[in-house]
Amino acid sequence: MLNAVSLEVAAGEYVAVLGDSGIGKSTLLNVIAGLEPIESGRIVLDQEEVSAMSDDARTLLRRDKLGFVFQAFHVLPHLTVQENVGLPLLLRGMEKKEIARKASHSIKAVGLGGREASLPRELSGGELQRVAIARALVGEPALLLADEPTGNLDPENARQVLALLKTLAREKGAAAILATHSEQAAAGCDRVYRLTAEGLRPLG
Repeated sequence: MLNAVSLEVAAGEYVAVLGDSGIGKSTLLNVIAGLEPIESGRIVLDQEEVSAMSDDARTLLRRDKLGFVFQAFHVLPHLTVQENVGLPLLLRGMEKKEIARKASHSIKAVGLGGREASLPRELSGGELQRVAIARALVGEPALLLADEPTGNLDPENARQVLALLKTLAREKGAAAILATHSEQAAAGCDRVYRLTAEGLRPLG
């Protein structure tokens, strides 16, 4: 259960929520995304009150304004890199030529140019996470949520992925929230908060 949580993130800002495993970091991100209900308070994204929306309206908001990067990648194994990255745009009903153009641009931005036709089984863990980042940012979301995105990566790949997340979120003007148990990962963020059973408090 989350208590005493208050957080405001501006466009282009990269904020870390630091906390031990099981403390509720994933729950917090799910609540922000409108995937889990709240008993009190408000969640506002881009001047729209997510917590007051219907389920259908929240689904559309997530599709159009939110990008999510997960620890387990959640890259679809039967789709190519190009198809995985373009999937959010396909769900929006965008034309195929425009999807291909935007997906290619996003793939190049994460350093995977030339791998568009590759299948996930042909990629390393670090490359799979880059695909997940490209997919999360391809639609230029207002908010990017990253849930332990380096948990399955070696230290060097983790460093590269964190730097990439920060750079691309800033370039796209997305507000970004990184949930992590790693103080090293959190250190690269603009602001750091610690989540405990008592609530969320700023560090530093």
